[in-house]
Amino acid sequence: MKSTRIACLQTTGFSSPSEAAAHTETLIREAAAGGAKIICTQELFLTPYFCRVQDPELFDLAESVPGPSTRRFQELAKELAVVLILSLFERRAAGLYHNTAAVLDADGSYLGAYRKMHIPQDPGFEEKFYFTPGDTGFMAWDTAYGTIGVIICWDQWFPESVRLTAMAGAEIIFCPTAIGWLSEEKAELGERQLRAWQRVQEGQAVANGCYYAAVNRVGTEGETEFWGHSFISDYTGTLLAEGGAESSEILYADCDLKAMTDHRRMWPFFRDRRIDAYQDVTNRWSDG
Repeated sequence: MKSTRIACLQTTGFSSPSEAAAHTETLIREAAAGGAKIICTQELFLTPYFCRVQDPELFDLAESVPGPSTRRFQELAKELAVVLILSLFERRAAGLYHNTAAVLDADGSYLGAYRKMHIPQDPGFEEKFYFTPGDTGFMAWDTAYGTIGVIICWDQWFPESVRLTAMAGAEIIFCPTAIGWLSEEKAELGERQLRAWQRVQEGQAVANGCYYAAVNRVGTEGETEFWGHSFISDYTGTLLAEGGAESSEILYADCDLKAMTDHRRMWPFFRDRRIDAYQDVTNRWSDG
C-alpha cells in the first residue's frame, strides 16, 4: 500500500465510560468520513485520568481485554472498515492490572494488545499503584492499511521502545498519551516540558525512519492541565499535523509508505547499527 490516512482523537476525559464511549464513537465516525483508515484514541480514553490519586476502588474501572469495549468497537471497525487503536485499563486478574492498547483490524478482528512497559510515578501520576509493567514486549501488527506499532505515554521517553517497535516492522507508531502541566510548575517549566516532549518524539521518528503519532488529551483534571498538542510526524521529523492546547479535535495525516521506504534506503540507520557493540544497553548502568 502506497499511502494511508490516519487520525488522532484528541479530546477531554469524561465522567463515565458510557459517555466516553459514545463520544469516541462519534469521533471515529467523523474521522472515517474524513477518509481516515487508522484511528487512535488518547490514553485511557474511557475514564478520567484516575491515576491522580491512589484509591483502591478505582480498580473497578478496569475491564478484560478483549472484553466489552473491544467487542463494541470491533463491530464499529467492521462497519466502517477502519483500524482502531483503543487505550484501555485492563483487568487481567484481581491485583493484576495493565495500561493496555487493543488493536482492531478493519474487518473487526481483534489483532492483539500491547501493555505499557514503562510505568511512571510522580505527583499527580500515581501509575505504579495501578499498573503492572507490561510483558508483551514491543510489537507490530499487519493491518489492512499498513504495519503499525503502539507504545504508551511514558514509553515515549525511552528510545529502546520505538527502536524495538520499528524493528518489529512498524511503519507507523502510535503513542496514546495523558501528559500535562502541574499548576505550580507551568509558569516556570511549562514551555520547556512541552518542547522536550515534542522533540524527543520527533527525534524517535527520525532515528527509526517511521511515521509517528502522539495522541494526548486536553482539559484540567485536579491539579493537572493536560496540554494537548497531539501531533503526527513523518520520518524526517516534519510535523504533518498538530493540535492545540485546549481544543478537542481530530488530527489527520496522509502517510506515504512508499516514500518512507525510499527514505530508509537513503538513510540506512538499520543497516549501520553496530549490534556487536551494544551489549551494555541491557545493563542498568555502566560502571566503567
